[in-house]
Amino acid sequence: MNDTLSLAAAAPLPGESRVVGEADGVPIHDIALASASGARARVLSFGAVLRDLEVPDAAGTLRRVVLGYDDLDSYLANLSSVGATCGRVANRIRDGRFTLDGHDYQLGLNERGVTHLHGGWRGFSRRAWELGALDASSVTLTYRSGDGEEGYPGTLAVRCTYALLDPGTLRVTLEATTDAPTPVNLAHHSYFTLDPGTSVRELEVEIAAANHTPVDALKIPTGEIAPVAGTAYDFRRPRRLDADPADYDMNFVLDGAGGAEPRFAARARSTASGLALEVWTTEPGLQMYDGQYLVPTEHGIGGLTHGPHAGICFEAQNFPDAVNQPGFPSPWLRPGETYRQVTEYRFG
Repeated sequence: MNDTLSLAAAAPLPGESRVVGEADGVPIHDIALASASGARARVLSFGAVLRDLEVPDAAGTLRRVVLGYDDLDSYLANLSSVGATCGRVANRIRDGRFTLDGHDYQLGLNERGVTHLHGGWRGFSRRAWELGALDASSVTLTYRSGDGEEGYPGTLAVRCTYALLDPGTLRVTLEATTDAPTPVNLAHHSYFTLDPGTSVRELEVEIAAANHTPVDALKIPTGEIAPVAGTAYDFRRPRRLDADPADYDMNFVLDGAGGAEPRFAARARSTASGLALEVWTTEPGLQMYDGQYLVPTEHGIGGLTHGPHAGICFEAQNFPDAVNQPGFPSPWLRPGETYRQVTEYRFG
């Protein structure tokens, strides 16, 4: 791996890319996108990362709404999965183990040596993806995950498409096919910030979920689907995150799960500016993570320094550890089937 160009250099024109380095013999592309209404995005092919996203506010001023890095080395490490596409199975798997069709599989234990997190030591977030279709407002990236990679069975063909839609929406479409039975749970992992430089604990949040999946001390679901009523996880009505001392890293069971079209899942609103983010998704679960363990950096976009609670993740997904929980939605993908997730982040 090498860093040949600074990511802080002037952006390519919308619909164009420039090579900024190489990983595993594959060029790393920095890609620029723009919508007709003026929203702008930067995408890095390494990790299928959303590097930057700026959307117009009510006055037409562009507002940066995600965390990102200005240097390639930070993405080559990216211990916090900033902006990345996580897989083959995002979130946590207890003991890194599962059984499929009578065969036992052991995955890497990349979280404290006891848990498999976000696909393993490199997962999909620290792999070189190939540049596919590209136009002014959208780009498709592809990756081939070989049989046995990170311990998973089967060769998986993965596609990630970022598209800017008017007036201020980022649509993320994740797709996968396999040549052998395997678990799949992909997730987009941007850290959103509606007020850069402030704590996301000041945001007002609403989540369309009457239930959640309680976890143990290792943040692995117990298998129970429990009401949020009377807990720190009740966001059925908007409230600020700092209204409760709890830190948040929880999967919510979204109301009305199912269907091919995205449905409303969550809303976050700045109590300072009024800028809001809505999350719409086809997925059954939404992990809200308030960035409590976000690795500090001085290499943020535009020189921004950020650390814990500088950004919030809304990870649309299947439930964590679904490979070991028969009562959760099925995580299994078989030959002839297509995994597909559509999640939209709508700003206004």
